[in-house]
Amino acid sequence: MKVWAVCGDRWHPAEVVRHGLDKLAGGEFEFTVTDRAEDFDAARLEEYPVVLVARANSQSEEEKRFWMNEKVQNAFERYVERGGSLLAVHAGTAGYEESDLFRRLAGGAFVHHPEACEVTVHPEKQHPIAAGVEAFSVHDEHYFMEWDDPVADLIMTTVSEHGAQPGGWTRSYGRGRVCVLTPGHEPEVWLHPMYQKLLRSALHWCARQDSAGRDV
Repeated sequence: MKVWAVCGDRWHPAEVVRHGLDKLAGGEFEFTVTDRAEDFDAARLEEYPVVLVARANSQSEEEKRFWMNEKVQNAFERYVERGGSLLAVHAGTAGYEESDLFRRLAGGAFVHHPEACEVTVHPEKQHPIAAGVEAFSVHDEHYFMEWDDPVADLIMTTVSEHGAQPGGWTRSYGRGRVCVLTPGHEPEVWLHPMYQKLLRSALHWCARQDSAGRDV
């Protein structure tokens, strides 16, 4: 499966994402990684069944020229509406609270996080992405979210000393699919076996495949 991963910003090193995806590669997935805003070309979206966004929208004037400006937001909306799939991971929800189209597409946005702490992920086991995933704890930024789509399907809940939050969800948009996973700041999260399982299942779900990679 071809997957385009867009990652890397001033707070979230691209290498963290690369190392996590490298663990998943192994012939099952073919990842193209874009880690510079100026290398992003929205015209390429249609080349990939799934686009993984793990890049914060920093809103600097320089990056706005290349990254999540209105033209790019429109391109993402068209891409998903026509049958593409978006997987927004951790930083892919941050800085988009005022990016109306992309926020509407994702079904919510990050609003704040406390200092990194122990976060426990509780999977909603009836969801296909969470199937076989056991609860696990990691040291991570606990993302607090504004969840705009109350009918989206919850994948998991994240819990820390600061409270509980929706830790991921799925939703449909036009003919396409959207999945959001909020953990993922620290390298140990991306490399955790249970998170690797979540990522793998999320990619298959986005591509309308079962766990064996067969179309469903």
